[in-house]
Amino acid sequence: MPRLFTALEIPRDASLSLSLLRGGLPGARWVDVENYHITLRFIGDVPGRVADDIVNGLDRVRRQGFQINLSGVGTFGSKKPHALWAGVASSPELFALQSEIDRICLRHGASPDPRKFTPHVTLARLRNAAPQELAAYLSGRGNFATVPFKVGRFVLMSSRESVGGGPYLVEEAWPLSSPSQGTASFSAKASDAVRIMR
Repeated sequence: MPRLFTALEIPRDASLSLSLLRGGLPGARWVDVENYHITLRFIGDVPGRVADDIVNGLDRVRRQGFQINLSGVGTFGSKKPHALWAGVASSPELFALQSEIDRICLRHGASPDPRKFTPHVTLARLRNAAPQELAAYLSGRGNFATVPFKVGRFVLMSSRESVGGGPYLVEEAWPLSSPSQGTASFSAKASDAVRIMR
């Protein structure tokens, strides 16, 4: 069973900006550009019935699209950094979408996620990065930011790799309405989701 998670995709222009952050840090295993994403909710390895129930719940999400931008770089793992990331500027719409998805996952049998939601794009996995080199890398890129981009859908992704980091596959996609459409344009049918792979 693949590991599942919901995510936002990164558009080409923002991915290009992120790709310019690659390199210059010994001990970093860089994420492939095509695997950049913002994880909304890690679901993990769940039985097919639970996955189907979660998908059916996500079919009923009715939210408008919104804009976000990436800003800043940092690491996870304070004493022994294990991941390098680009941050996401504060967005109430993003947090509201994530909260709704989290509630749906819990309601349909997914385990609680013990980690606080910290929106980010993972750039690299770190192994034995020297503290002084890491500090120099972060200080030299602290003003990183992308222009705002529109979030028009969220997706369900899977990974069959045992160690993480991709390749990731989009299994399903759900559109978010444009402000001019409002929520009335959404049908309540499950067919609104774009079925990529079942």
